Amino acid sequence: MRELPLPTDILALADTHLAAGQADRLLERIAGAARSAELILHAGDITDRSILEALRSLVPSGCVHAVRGNNDVDLDDLPERLTFDVDGCRVAMVHDGGPAAGRARRLRTWFADADLVVFGHSHLPWHETDERDGDGHVQHQLNPGSAMLRRRAPSCSVAHIVVAGGSVAAVHHVAVGPAGRRP
Repeated sequence: MRELPLPTDILALADTHLAAGQADRLLERIAGAARSAELILHAGDITDRSILEALRSLVPSGCVHAVRGNNDVDLDDLPERLTFDVDGCRVAMVHDGGPAAGRARRLRTWFADADLVVFGHSHLPWHETDERDGDGHVQHQLNPGSAMLRRRAPSCSVAHIVVAGGSVAAVHHVAVGPAGRRP
């Protein structure tokens, strides 16, 4: 009997907007959500390299992927867009997916064959699927919200993505920090 690959638990976050010396605030806030994560994706507006180093302490080496956001002025080595494979699932990342109107089509154009596109910028948690005409390929488009600065969202949030069998099996937004108030 052939063994099926184990699912991969991915933690996605964005828009942390923290300065040097504030990584502990983030780690404390996401501790529960990060407990099962095997891979962490940060969709930009990291603002300080120490945040990435702190996230790297939570998962095995090489298991943090990040893109540069519009506020990441000292993180020029981060790509603006990134695509990679997670257990047969094609993942893409960008910070700003653009205005809500036309976003699904825009993300599909930028990352035609991605199974999952993670983006940030708006601080609003969002998840939709786009089914491509012709072949029915499903693309999950996900904004995890902001782990530290909720703005218009009801709470700060991150997202868990489960990848199994080469595709997205589940997506769940998780509220982190004090609900309903700015941290």
